[in-house]
Amino acid sequence: MKLLQVTPYLDRLCGGPFVSVSGLSKELATRGVDVLVSGVSDSFSAADADFWQPATVRIFKGQFLRSYRYAAEFGHQLPIIQPDIVHTHGMWLYPHASSYRYSFRNHVPLIVSPRGMLEPWAFSYKAWKKRPIWWLYERAALQSARVLHATASQEAAGLRSLGLTPPIAVIPNGVDLPGLGGRETSRDGRRMALFLSRIHPVKGVNNLIQAWCTLRPAGWRLVVAGPDEVGIERELRDMVAQAGAGDDIEFAGPVFDTAKSRLLQQAELFVLPTFSENFGVAIAEALAAGLPVITTTGAPWGELESHGCGWWVDIGVEPLVAALRTATGLSQERLACMGEQGRRLVSDRYAWSCVAERMQSVYEWVLHGGGAPDCIEMV
Repeated sequence: MKLLQVTPYLDRLCGGPFVSVSGLSKELATRGVDVLVSGVSDSFSAADADFWQPATVRIFKGQFLRSYRYAAEFGHQLPIIQPDIVHTHGMWLYPHASSYRYSFRNHVPLIVSPRGMLEPWAFSYKAWKKRPIWWLYERAALQSARVLHATASQEAAGLRSLGLTPPIAVIPNGVDLPGLGGRETSRDGRRMALFLSRIHPVKGVNNLIQAWCTLRPAGWRLVVAGPDEVGIERELRDMVAQAGAGDDIEFAGPVFDTAKSRLLQQAELFVLPTFSENFGVAIAEALAAGLPVITTTGAPWGELESHGCGWWVDIGVEPLVAALRTATGLSQERLACMGEQGRRLVSDRYAWSCVAERMQSVYEWVLHGGGAPDCIEMV
């Protein structure tokens, strides 16, 4: 099987989509699938290529319309590669449009992972850009795909609500399970709550800052880590300064590898008060690191409460304040126990080996037919 994975998420600053696509591609390659990852990027390096091994990566430099990830060479490569399956990740950009066109003209099966971009909040964000593309070609492309991929039943229901009728493979994202040492003490001796994601309106970081400034739990501090994707960090810092909470909230910037692991080891609580997630890789990573999680019903993580490893609350400042008040009032031992239960959940359900096995079964079904895999939902 020659599989082409098409993605613009080739940089670690892209957050969850980068983690999801790279993890899936690498795991499939270890299982013997011939995986080529291809996309358009201006910041891709040789070190990045090494990270994706054993999958192969082919990157093209953007030309004009760089925000659209346009590169004419990308489209020219597809007839040379001659993939058995084209699997696109995300929407709206030139690599997706070019892949759709190649797939339809050459009768190559197409699988589309929208990666949460059709969730109501995401679809309405900058809708003036997206709506024309949706009606020009995206809707027809998704409707003609052999399979759509959703990471949770909540996302699958959203796809159906848009009138899309192809089979949907409901397969979660995977996560690596790191080794655990003892919890590190933060440098000032206070207990730490951690936000680790893109600093973007969809992640609800504005609500988190308001909630923390309202509560300011004694003996705790909040660390906000992640890339400032759309330039709102200055506004958030001003909010903190106006509330006089500068000693209680720290902005750490983007963190990767050792620095990221260290923050996860120092924290006792993870908070992602998101407006919309199709999965929430950051949540799974925090659970894998043994942290209890507070998130919202904008993310498909009701398991936090059913498995006793976190809080799943309504979107808004007041529900977040209530959850933070409860969580920061618990002992270190109680939070650690909740974290252990979360890690067990991730180990049982979200290991990359399980996720890749299910996705590979979908590819085999698309190519060879037979009975549909258990993860497939038909209309």
